[in-house]
Amino acid sequence: MKNIKLLFCLITSLVLLQTASAQQTKQLPKLMLRLDDIGMNHSVNMAMQKMANTGMPFSASVQFACPWYQEAVEILKKNPQVSVGVHLTLTSEWKNYRWGPVTGREAVPSLVDGVGYFPQSTGAFAKSGYKIEEVEKELSAQIERALASGLKITYIDPHMGIALSTPALRALTEKLAHKYKLAISTLSEVVYLGETYKEMWGEPVATKKAAFLSYVTNKLNPARPNLVVIHVALMNPEMNALFDMNSSMMNTKAGKPLTSLHRQTELNMLLSPEFKALVNKKFSLTNYTELVKEKGLSAMKLETVKN
Repeated sequence: MKNIKLLFCLITSLVLLQTASAQQTKQLPKLMLRLDDIGMNHSVNMAMQKMANTGMPFSASVQFACPWYQEAVEILKKNPQVSVGVHLTLTSEWKNYRWGPVTGREAVPSLVDGVGYFPQSTGAFAKSGYKIEEVEKELSAQIERALASGLKITYIDPHMGIALSTPALRALTEKLAHKYKLAISTLSEVVYLGETYKEMWGEPVATKKAAFLSYVTNKLNPARPNLVVIHVALMNPEMNALFDMNSSMMNTKAGKPLTSLHRQTELNMLLSPEFKALVNKKFSLTNYTELVKEKGLSAMKLETVKN
């Protein structure tokens, strides 16, 4: 009888501990990692593969206008824990590595330069004389290419912020989200599903990991989903050659590209033992698939939030 009582007490204690642990996890702040520029090139895709291998849930914003998107699709089909979005693309920002519209240059002539590629900077796009109806045609084609890939597409978001950068472009993006029944991922203070926003892109390499770990440990909002935008890639000759035409931070004064170093550093911090040790202790990981399930697309509305 004593053994039965002891066994009962042990089982009860285990159940209580599991319940307490589950409640603690439920109450933790929610962290959403969004990896941008997926499909841009092989190096970026292989970095995403390393992150997918951890089994952690995250969101991947795919550039379906880029040459390597098909490899990204193959990887993502094998990793259902990853929520997939369309990274709406209207610029091609590297010096000697370019891409153009899915629809073809003849279909959207106001969106391309003299050699048929997207403009190389946000400023160049703004001054290009783009026609909003051609933007709609091209972005619709990118979304439809994504849907035709066989992936479950959950959201859209703007590459380099362009598709949300003016009231007219924002209205168009909202129209496309409604048409294709997709969520819109937040951009800084332009918020649709209540997310807070943090981007690691502009953090110096030397302090990037420490700043990220400090943020996810101490600064997450327990009342909102917390989005952190990440850019990953493997540091290799393919990435080392890419010169960013938009940001002096991503190149040395002597003209040496630094994008590769920045992106490898961001990948390293996600794969680090320090970050993994924080999961389900300081925060729980989620993605846009789960957020949309929880809130529903009907909850999506524009608001301005200072993060």
